[in-house]
Amino acid sequence: METEQASHYLDLELLQGYLDSLGKAIVEQMFSLYSQQVEIYLHDIERAQVNDSLADWQEHCHKMKGAAASVGMCKLHGQLKLLEKTAASQQQKAVLLTELKLANGQAMLAFKDWLASH
Repeated sequence: METEQASHYLDLELLQGYLDSLGKAIVEQMFSLYSQQVEIYLHDIERAQVNDSLADWQEHCHKMKGAAASVGMCKLHGQLKLLEKTAASQQQKAVLLTELKLANGQAMLAFKDWLASH
């Protein structure tokens, strides 16, 4: 993936700082942990959507937003920032959730490609 594309999804300055100060092995562990946790976050967001629970939707979007920020996924973080506060209907949230899953996959791919190039 080109650097311009990676920078569309990732905070490259933050990630380079992690690499420089923590080393590649720790950054790989951070990404591995995110990869495990994001499955839980997405499941919890989906459950909140199915149950039409605004409080749970906001809570789980907030948690995933923080996790995305911590691994430098700036585009995904921005999307979650909007989702966390959305007043969308239950049906609209189903569409938003599908878009979120796609965006998460793109961000994870960008991260993997970036990490492989360092």
